[in-house]
Formats: sequence, structure tokens, C-alpha cells
Amino acid sequence: MYEGTPPWEIGRPQPALEQLAERGEWRGAVLDVSCGTGEHALLAARLGLAVTGIDASPRAIARAQAKARERNSPARFVQHNALELPALGAHFDTIVDSALFHVFTNEDRARYVASVNAVTAPGSRYFLLCFSELEPGDWGPRRVTQAEVTASFQATWYIDSIEPARIDVSNEHGSVAAWLASMTRG
Repeated sequence: MYEGTPPWEIGRPQPALEQLAERGEWRGAVLDVSCGTGEHALLAARLGLAVTGIDASPRAIARAQAKARERNSPARFVQHNALELPALGAHFDTIVDSALFHVFTNEDRARYVASVNAVTAPGSRYFLLCFSELEPGDWGPRRVTQAEVTASFQATWYIDSIEPARIDVSNEHGSVAAWLASMTRG
């Protein structure tokens, strides 16, 4: 996908997540899971937070690392699988998930939540921006319902809010219906 520019790469943070960060909702050690070319991690670093961005794509990580050098940012980027977060050998106070959760199968969703749980502690925060079933048509990734988000996380996370939002995209759609979920680890 990173031979060109995938639609989720917009050259800036997603507005819904940027607002949370600028309000001080992100804190401590931040993990930008499936960071792409790093805009959310670079935002966290600009706000003075220690941040690691991971992505399975070596091209995405190379672009993120180049952006960090160009911006003189301390953001750290590592090629890594989101289903294997414990192998990072670190714990995080804030997890930022911009458009990853909706790509998982039901089985992998459970693995992903277990992976996130392994690198967080009670009081950690998780912010999820994912495709919503309210987006018409059949293009793009799998749509997610509020009930699916709740069912996936409720055993170990308090669902603070799930609100309608938008994901900006770089194709003809401009933006798509999304859910913005804020959670606190129980």
C-alpha cells in the first residue's frame, strides 16, 4: 500500500485525534499503533510526550523516520506487528489507534485486545478512530458498530465514550463516517 499514498495518509493528524491530544487527553508514554507515516506520533512528540510509533510496513516506517529527522523530532518508529506488542518490551500510558482496529477479523480483534492489554496497566488510556457502519457503500475496510467496539474491550476497559466522528481520507470521498472511542483501562 505504501508504494503510493494510501487513502488514510493525509499528511497531518486526523482532526478528531488531534483535538484529544491538544486537550491533554494523551499522557505519559504513548504508543501510536499502526502509525503509517507517523503523523500522530510526531504530534505526540511535539506535545512533549515520549512516543513510539509502530507499523508492519517497512516503507511506512522509513517514511515516518524520515519525517522525524526532517522535523528534528524525538519520536521513535519501529517496524512491528500490532498483534505482538509485548515483544516491544515496554508499557504505555496512552494507545492511539487511527484506523487499525477495523481491519482485524473477529479472531484477530481478540488477539489485538490481548496484545494491547499486555502493554498497558489500570488507568492507561486508549483512543480508537475506526470506520463506522454508518458509512454507505462497500468500498474501503470493514465497517464497525459501537456494539462491536464495546464487546471487544469491555472485559478490561471502561468505555468512557463512543462518538460519531470522521476519518479524513485523501481520495474522492474526502472523509468517511467513523467512531471515536475513548477508554480507560480497568
